[in-house]
Amino acid sequence: MLKKGTKINSILTGSCPRCHEESMYKASNPYAISQIFKMHERCSHCGLKYKIEPSFFYGAMYVSYAVGIAFAVAAFVISYLFIGTSLKTSFIAIVSTLVVFMPVIIRLSRNIWINFFIKYDPHAVEHHHPVKG
Repeated sequence: MLKKGTKINSILTGSCPRCHEESMYKASNPYAISQIFKMHERCSHCGLKYKIEPSFFYGAMYVSYAVGIAFAVAAFVISYLFIGTSLKTSFIAIVSTLVVFMPVIIRLSRNIWINFFIKYDPHAVEHHHPVKG
């Protein structure tokens, strides 16, 4: 099992990067396509605001490129080197892998991106009060 308090735990589970107590996403299944980008505004346990600034997750696009390359390389290695398919079939395997795993790649990229900026703190509890105006 993934050890709580490790970045890999938060990245693979999509849990709050600060407390690891709950999912950042409203729908835990990345294949619920209409819900893929819907996140809670804050962690109900520690109060961390997930969108640190407007357009914060645009940076995850750069991460998704690297994650996509990793998936593509894995598909190539499995299809061409292990199974022994032709290059044409390997190309089809790569494209198919990227299409099938697109929701997972999107979520992983967001999780990696936010974990660049937030450290695990099991004692973090923010008491945020709405501004009265």
